[in-house]
Amino acid sequence: MIPLRDDVPNRSVPVVTIVLIALNVLVYLYEVSLGVGSRETGGPAAAEAFLLEFGATPCRLTGACASLDDFPSPLVTVFTSMFMHSLNPMHLVGNMLYLWIFGDNVEDTLGHGRFLVFYLLAGVAAAVAQTLTAPRSVVPMIGASGAVSGVLGAYLVLFPYASILTLVGFAFFWRFVRVPALVMIGFWIVMQLLFGYLTVSASTRGAETGGVAWFAHIGGFLAGVVLLFLLRPPSPKSARL
Repeated sequence: MIPLRDDVPNRSVPVVTIVLIALNVLVYLYEVSLGVGSRETGGPAAAEAFLLEFGATPCRLTGACASLDDFPSPLVTVFTSMFMHSLNPMHLVGNMLYLWIFGDNVEDTLGHGRFLVFYLLAGVAAAVAQTLTAPRSVVPMIGASGAVSGVLGAYLVLFPYASILTLVGFAFFWRFVRVPALVMIGFWIVMQLLFGYLTVSASTRGAETGGVAWFAHIGGFLAGVVLLFLLRPPSPKSARL
């Protein structure tokens, strides 16, 4: 299922959402510009070195593989990693599509400043969740998925019955349908839980697991629900006659 738009109107311009998308795109374009590095020299390409340096690596965050000359600080990489994506453009496009569709309405509810805090904290919670599941991992976490998962969690609470225009299909059969947010986002979180379970199951058997940080998605989603209640401004009191 590919969401295309929702039916919840905005009361204001989603400035923070737009800026976040722009920053992610700019960082991606910078990564692509570094991608001219060659493997023929025997070392990693410049783009890969950039991702390794500024991605959030669990073992660096826990100190399991940290060194005295670590740069940037592991804590800084928690934030820088939120704006980085793999060189596969679909990683960026998918995250930004979800942020654009669902982020504007959450920003509308929280206000611009609160939404920025919400987004960053959801990303931090996602990194913490993934690190707790694999504290000695040397694979850097990159992508806005954790923070965007927090946006999905908040949106689900705020607008469970919003209608989402969705492209649904299989093989050569595709069609546009309207799906309630409760169904679409509910299906999404069930898939994260399923793949998270399969990842843990495979790890216990010593098998190789995929490169998707499923527990970052789950942690970000749960954090988004909690942060919504903590950061949502109080409703204005009704005037007494």
